[in-house]
Amino acid sequence: MRFDIVTVLPGLLEGPFAHSILQRAQQKGLAEIHVHNLRDYADNKHKSVDDYPYGGGSGMVMTIQPFANCIEALKKERHYDEIIFMSPDGERLNQPIANHLVSHQNILILCGHYKGIDQRIRDIYVTREISIGDYVLSGGELPAAVLVDAVVRLIPGVLSDETSALSDSFQDDLLDAPVYTRPAEWKGHSVPYILLSGNQKAIDEWRHEQALERTRNRRPDLLSD
Repeated sequence: MRFDIVTVLPGLLEGPFAHSILQRAQQKGLAEIHVHNLRDYADNKHKSVDDYPYGGGSGMVMTIQPFANCIEALKKERHYDEIIFMSPDGERLNQPIANHLVSHQNILILCGHYKGIDQRIRDIYVTREISIGDYVLSGGELPAAVLVDAVVRLIPGVLSDETSALSDSFQDDLLDAPVYTRPAEWKGHSVPYILLSGNQKAIDEWRHEQALERTRNRRPDLLSD
């Protein structure tokens, strides 16, 4: 699976993609992550990618030509299943979206900055807009990293435990049950006995009940009627 990410701040994405699961996925050849500097596609000698907004107002707007040049160049090399713009007014990222995107082969992600990007790029090229929450960040780089992480960990073979992703929170619209590890007793606080019983059927039932209770208390919006 391949991700191409377009940004004016490629250095901001070096850390997230060079560690942990994302690094291992690339080393195994299961995921390709390529970051493209938008300024490389600017036509002007100063490599500027922004200008003042028509109609006045504060802030700067990212211009059409660099994005169009970059997108067209990349599209000549491969077909993209989705061209995603990370935007606070996009659909809220959730587990079903990640589960859907992992079935794709090539995804192109556009990172905005400043006051946003010229609407015509969104109208002409973008196939999907995704938000990671109802708040505004300085740019789309961190949301892009979040999206890539959420999808890559679902690729078969990325996680050492193939069943791990299937038991994550939100996979069945429930939060995860409490988890424990050694020692079984710590400063008077004990691991629930059921987890030490060896009765897997009873353990599974306990985990489901705990997940349901936690979801009901913390995220009742996830529970259907």
